[in-house]
Amino acid sequence: MTIHPTALIDAGAEVDCTANIGAYAIIEKGVVIGADTEVGAHTVISGCTTIGKRNRIHTFASIGAPPQDLKYQGEDTRLVIGDDNLIREYVSIHRGTVNGHGVTTVGSGNMIMAYSHIAHDCVVGDHVILANGATLGGHVQVGDHANLGGMVAIHQFSRVGAYTYIGGMSGISKDVPPFVIATGVRDQLRITGINKIGLRRNGFAAEDISTLAQAFVFIFRTELVLSEALDKTLVEFPNCQLVTDLVNFMKAPNRFGVVRKFDVE
Repeated sequence: MTIHPTALIDAGAEVDCTANIGAYAIIEKGVVIGADTEVGAHTVISGCTTIGKRNRIHTFASIGAPPQDLKYQGEDTRLVIGDDNLIREYVSIHRGTVNGHGVTTVGSGNMIMAYSHIAHDCVVGDHVILANGATLGGHVQVGDHANLGGMVAIHQFSRVGAYTYIGGMSGISKDVPPFVIATGVRDQLRITGINKIGLRRNGFAAEDISTLAQAFVFIFRTELVLSEALDKTLVEFPNCQLVTDLVNFMKAPNRFGVVRKFDVE
């Protein structure tokens, strides 16, 4: 372990012997840092925060700070971060609240670019990309392999499905289904089609992608009400897991509804 002489590590923190802690970093009581994780200069890691293995946290990040929630009264809530994440400069990730999950969760293999923010009680999956300045409000859920462009803002309690690509500077106030490309701000948010390139890059079969594209047309370009369209989609495309996942996501309870507006590809 390499600890810069100017770093401050509380005696109540647990730092693996193979971790590296940079200059002027502050590691507070209750923090657990796993093997081979690097913490950059001037980073502050606080609260009941558990960080896994091989993470790279760059300078001036704020990890595990109290939630920005007026109802928060200093309760013991947590932040849990997995393995192999890249967390760049000035990123902020906050702990959960007792009115939420009690824990903010970030998975593994994610790339969280400079100035991004993950608020209290968020659940971020694996292999997610948050480009510079992307912001997640409280209680947001982001599925595996989702890609959020620069300055994207996600309204609290919204969900972003797996393998979704959201264009830069979009403002999301409804749930965005998995496997799609979306761009726009609030009522102007539009789905433009299936994220075919992202699905190919992640090894999905061409036949499954083609079937998903057909189901997309069935759901998003029909005059049927959404519930009827989803039920008929399962009948028309019964043997494709991607289609089943899309339909299940859109059927799940949600607070603000699911984006269904589209533009022709």
